[in-house]
Amino acid sequence: MKFTALIAIIHDKDEEQAIKVAKEAGAGSVTILNGKNIGLEEKKVFFGLTLEENVSVLLFVLPRKLSLKVMRELREKFDLDNPDNSGLAFTIPLSHVAGLDTKELHKFEDDIKTML
Repeated sequence: MKFTALIAIIHDKDEEQAIKVAKEAGAGSVTILNGKNIGLEEKKVFFGLTLEENVSVLLFVLPRKLSLKVMRELREKFDLDNPDNSGLAFTIPLSHVAGLDTKELHKFEDDIKTML
């Protein structure tokens, strides 16, 4: 089974909803990182302070076929193709993976069989 890392960067306020959408699409476990987003043009607020958006970075390790389905759902639900949206999602192919839960591997196998 070939695996892919799906990384989704979304608004902090949308974290729980994004995880729910991903799990409904077949994702299993997720690693959540907190970050700040500073765009190309810095936004100024009162007294010259720069506004930084808090974002959540969601990292999923998924079978390649399943990652496309999860990414499609995230793109649609969070309008990631809209340039005004600061969200982002991308995949990275993985050549070696260790440490996946065997229950999760069986779940992935079952999900992929139902997709075929």
